[in-house]
Amino acid sequence: MSTGPIRLTTGAHTALRPATAARITDGFWAARRTTNADVSIPQGPARLEAAGNLGNLRAAADGKGAFTGDFPFQDSDVHKWLEAASWQLADRPGDPELAAHMDELTALLAAAQDPDGYLQTYYQVARPNRRWQELGWGHELYCAGHLLQAAVAHHRATGRRELLDVAERFAAHIDSVFGPGGRIDSVCGHPEIETALVELYRETGERRWLELAGHFVDRRGHGLLDADINPHLGRTYWQDHIPVREATTVSGHAVRQLYLLAGVADLAAETGDRELYAVAERLWDVMVATKTYLTGGVGARHEGESFGEPYELPPDRAYAETCAAIASIQWSWRMALLTGDAKYSDLVERTLYNGFLAGVGLGGDSWLYVNPLQVREGYEGAYQPDKAARRTPWFRCACCPPNMMRLLASLPHYMASGDAEGLQLHQYATGVYEAGGGRVRVETGYPWDGRIAVTVEEAPDADWTLSLRLPSWCTDFTATAPDGEPPAETLPGWLRVRRHWSPGDTFTLDLALDARLTRPDPYVDAIRGCVAIERGPLVHCLEGVDQRPGIPFEDLTLPYGSPLTVRHDPELLGGIGVVTADGLRRGDGDAVPLTAVPYYAWANRQEGPMRVWIPEA
Repeated sequence: MSTGPIRLTTGAHTALRPATAARITDGFWAARRTTNADVSIPQGPARLEAAGNLGNLRAAADGKGAFTGDFPFQDSDVHKWLEAASWQLADRPGDPELAAHMDELTALLAAAQDPDGYLQTYYQVARPNRRWQELGWGHELYCAGHLLQAAVAHHRATGRRELLDVAERFAAHIDSVFGPGGRIDSVCGHPEIETALVELYRETGERRWLELAGHFVDRRGHGLLDADINPHLGRTYWQDHIPVREATTVSGHAVRQLYLLAGVADLAAETGDRELYAVAERLWDVMVATKTYLTGGVGARHEGESFGEPYELPPDRAYAETCAAIASIQWSWRMALLTGDAKYSDLVERTLYNGFLAGVGLGGDSWLYVNPLQVREGYEGAYQPDKAARRTPWFRCACCPPNMMRLLASLPHYMASGDAEGLQLHQYATGVYEAGGGRVRVETGYPWDGRIAVTVEEAPDADWTLSLRLPSWCTDFTATAPDGEPPAETLPGWLRVRRHWSPGDTFTLDLALDARLTRPDPYVDAIRGCVAIERGPLVHCLEGVDQRPGIPFEDLTLPYGSPLTVRHDPELLGGIGVVTADGLRRGDGDAVPLTAVPYYAWANRQEGPMRVWIPEA
């Protein structure tokens, strides 16, 4: 894959740049992406047809029929699927069925677009007199943002302009309405347009899209949205309570907040605005320190799908929406490129393997909207049935499935970067990566095996630096350079090897993948006195189906010093590493064996209890 969601301009003010070519060819993520390509993405058009999304576009195109669906943002599911399909086509050129679906949907969007460029079927079909008048909840700019991102992906994957033309017409209409001096001074209740406009600028070179993105960021937080529509949520829900440059913490609706901050990072990258740079760093640090779950999930509250107070991280009531995990990955990757700091890619890894990947079933056709860290025995479900902690074929609010599809389809883009000195590997997956003037081939059994072999296929005829991220969880590793000598430089988060490379030279990094017990931050009241099992990048959990029958699940406890044993089970849950330990039964203290599986694989068998944080005996 030589294309991806971020294509920096030549003048971007970033420490690193995305790989110019990247392909995952085998191993853990190749298997997950194959399921995405063969099962998840192909089911999209039929799901969108059954849910009425495509019917809404036809109604807008021919002026006949009613709007179908419970939400004004139904169009965004179509846009996200188109983006996923575009990245998939870039990865697997020559798929005629996928290309045909993309052509059909592109033509449908073009037909549905109004002459002035406006395009959102809810307001075209159901409420034509309320266009741009319900910005708190109407999601018009949010849908536009996803359309812009789909159009950029389509253009990068195919070189064709049909969808990009639709997007530019809509962007021009938005600029005429909301740009400086426009008739409406407001922002969208759901950020997304900001990061999308920056990418449209990167794709077209049209600077007014960058300026419009900056305008939206700087107008947010000035009380422009009508909080009276839902006063108990308040302006914090929309991040409309304080200007972005003055914010001191992440707050409100988690997905909204993180999409906004992805746009802030994009603006800092393209403008060199040091104040935005500092804001993004400050808010990321606060989020990770006080408002992020062990799985990388974010969003503590079902009410408002929102962040809670600092250290408010209840495991059983965690919302941790799949879309929020995706937004976190998108923002953190932008921060990694902006700063070159490995801590951002550490969070990308944690979230990818845990809070994100749990969102799709192993078969690729069932989904989790919310991702709690605990489900009790006798669980009855959430107050919103389609947002219960049970895998579901599709959702009434179907934002998460196509969002997962687009991230998995574009995943090679998140693996590596380059700079003037060389190439950096941020994530470990078997494949070929080109950046920083060189190309490497990676072979690894990660995350089950900690050995990462990197063979240089091309490098400049001069000293060149190969950098490998040392994960923050890693306490022991060995590394071997081509001449058998240890690497010369270890920096915070990075192992850097600078030398004159020849094609065929191989550098090997072995990360110790011992299972470990983790205690929570003492400020998190809800899990004080508990421990969690981790191994490498994977968080593990206990599922009721794996434990000894006859013992109440809530009575299982684990002494902190209990030895942990790892075995690989190639038949269980698609092939996983299983961690076992000697636990104790609460009350009588009887010994009881405990079996933990990776969190991403939970809820793929029978329904039952689950927990990440285990009471410490």
